[in-house]
Amino acid sequence: MEAIQTLFTDPATYRLLTIVILSVFLGIEVIGRVPSVLHTPLMSGANAIHGVVIIGAIIVMGQAPADDYLALILGFLAVILGTLNVVGGFVVTDRMLEMFSRKKKK
Repeated sequence: MEAIQTLFTDPATYRLLTIVILSVFLGIEVIGRVPSVLHTPLMSGANAIHGVVIIGAIIVMGQAPADDYLALILGFLAVILGTLNVVGGFVVTDRMLEMFSRKKKK
C-alpha cells in the first residue's frame, strides 16, 4: 500500500507517466501514417526489439523483493507478452520472406 501512495505523490513519477502517455500518442500517430504496404515489414522488425522488454522484465523480477507481488506479476506478464511478440514478429517475417522466395520444382 505504501508503494502505491508513493507512486501518486512523487513528482518524478508524474514526469515519467507523462512521458509514457505522450510516447503512446506519438507512437499511434507515427504508426497510423505508415502506408499499408510498409506496415507489416516495419512491425515485424520492430517486434524483435521486444527482446529488450524481456531482458528488462527479467531484471526487474530478479531485483524485486519476494513480497512485492505487483512487481513480480507485472514482470511475469511482461516476459510472457514480450516473448509472444518476439515469436510473432519472427513468424510474420518468415511468412513474408516465404512469399518472395521462388517455388522449388518437385
